[in-house]
Amino acid sequence: DGPFAVSTQTVRGSGFGGGTVYSPNTAGKYAVVAVCPGFTATQSSIAAISRRLATHGFVVVTIDTNNVFDQPASRANQLLAALRTVTALATGPVAGKMDTSRQGVAGWSMGGGGAMLAAGMTPGLKAGVGFAPWSLNNNNVGNSAVPMAYLAGTADAVAPASVHSSVFYNATPSTTKKLIGVIQGADHNFPKTASQPASYTQVAWMKRFLDGDTRYSQFLNGDSRFATFRSTGPF
Repeated sequence: DGPFAVSTQTVRGSGFGGGTVYSPNTAGKYAVVAVCPGFTATQSSIAAISRRLATHGFVVVTIDTNNVFDQPASRANQLLAALRTVTALATGPVAGKMDTSRQGVAGWSMGGGGAMLAAGMTPGLKAGVGFAPWSLNNNNVGNSAVPMAYLAGTADAVAPASVHSSVFYNATPSTTKKLIGVIQGADHNFPKTASQPASYTQVAWMKRFLDGDTRYSQFLNGDSRFATFRSTGPF
């Protein structure tokens, strides 16, 4: 965990299934990140890795989808709806703590595919992370300028990197800040436990591109736990 203690509050809004907002207790203005679970999953599956991100100085909302069977394109729209709802909050622990000019998205599995699609349709976003992302559609990714990190596992039979993450990485323009890391031995469920190096890569990616903090660039060069690592860095 990072240096910030965090509070939680429940949020309801239009266009997504509700969620939980994690916000630092310390006064300040923080970037806002919406995180989406995968097919048939709920926000509990992404709570650990999202809460950890908040402890490093972010406002993070984990969402439930309108329907657990929603496809990536729908999840993309729901991530954006969650950002609109959360950034409008004026009550609870998060009130007054958001820098609405710095927003990002993340997600696991179909939620990761949704994060990728949300980035492709929303140039104003500052960063995105897909954990074991799954999508059969990446039509809008070829024009995306939003910095995007794709994290996958060598033991993932649901969203194998060769079929999903690598395809998405290659479709993302070479002029866009991007990264792909395939974690040795990780299966499809690796994001559920805020496992490394997935968690530290998300923290470093968001600190670098949402906060503009180049001190975190050193953590975006890969390490021995990645079986495959590529990027358009150094960042």
